[in-house]
Amino acid sequence: MIPAIDPVGLLHGMLAIASPSGAESTLAWFLRDQLHAAGLPARVDDVGNLVLRTGTGEGPTVLLLGHLDTVRDEIAGPVPVRRQHGVLHGRGAVDAKSPLAAMLCAAAARRAFPGTLLVVGAVGEETEESPGAWHLTRTLAAPQVVVIGEPSGWSGITLGYKGQLVVEYEVTCPSAHAAHPGAKAAHLAGEFWQAVAERFPTVDSGEGLFHHTTATLLRADGTTTHARLRVDLRTAPGTDPDALLAWLAERAHPGKVRATSSVPAVVGRRSTPPARAFARAVRKHGGTPTFKVKTGTSDMNVVAGTWPVPMVAYGPGDSSLDHARNEQVSEREYLRGIQVLGTALDALPGLLDTGGSR
Repeated sequence: MIPAIDPVGLLHGMLAIASPSGAESTLAWFLRDQLHAAGLPARVDDVGNLVLRTGTGEGPTVLLLGHLDTVRDEIAGPVPVRRQHGVLHGRGAVDAKSPLAAMLCAAAARRAFPGTLLVVGAVGEETEESPGAWHLTRTLAAPQVVVIGEPSGWSGITLGYKGQLVVEYEVTCPSAHAAHPGAKAAHLAGEFWQAVAERFPTVDSGEGLFHHTTATLLRADGTTTHARLRVDLRTAPGTDPDALLAWLAERAHPGKVRATSSVPAVVGRRSTPPARAFARAVRKHGGTPTFKVKTGTSDMNVVAGTWPVPMVAYGPGDSSLDHARNEQVSEREYLRGIQVLGTALDALPGLLDTGGSR
């Protein structure tokens, strides 16, 4: 008899393996071995993504896209791994090992899914490059539905994410005494940042943060002769990144500005098949579905530009604990998420037959 997967044991094992961006290999091979032991055909692809394919193959392809990596401890601090009083603690408990584990467990229980369930644990989601997701867009045919594995809470369904444009500004000035009246690099950099901050002021969530582009100064260093800034702009839906970059370039003169990464905002509708499937599943398990949009980014931003198909993000966990020093998820929350995910997958083929818009 093929052993069943122990959901809590699987997640605890995942948390016990540190997998910061760039060091996901041990976790990927651990999961491959766990899935092989359960009789499931998993592999690790050319860039290090974990890939599980199951189902009958005759019907729609549903991609469940989670990620293996976590934020680095030097950024967010360590979280000791422990299981205590029905709660699992550890880096990635929320972002996003419990969503990925839930996807693997739900898919493992649906080997007769009328179509293809493709579960991917991508590498590098916590980086600007998102190499795992970009690799999928270049190597996979478009699925019919994408579900992104990110924490929404077991009764939440995420419809979209803001975009992101990260730029580096650099300016160099001739060497001169600080008392000389000519332009100084650090002063020019400060003027550039002031222009950006005034154009994109901070707004609180009550003012519709999702629909406003905001700017954050990530790094600043400079002298009288040379200065450099790194700026993160979280862009609202409908933002033209080329026009925004052109505006920044105008304010940068005599310095230069270049984009280091750019992904557009993405937002779907409640009427799509996956949104309807998850809403029904939440109700079936005793909850009230809550539709959300997020001010951060995810691999949804990456794949949506290549695959114009309906997408949602779903996963157990409280997203306010992303990257937190007390990152944790309750076993009850996690197991309920697996139930909802499974019920939604069961409903999807029938809903796809009836159509639906993105």
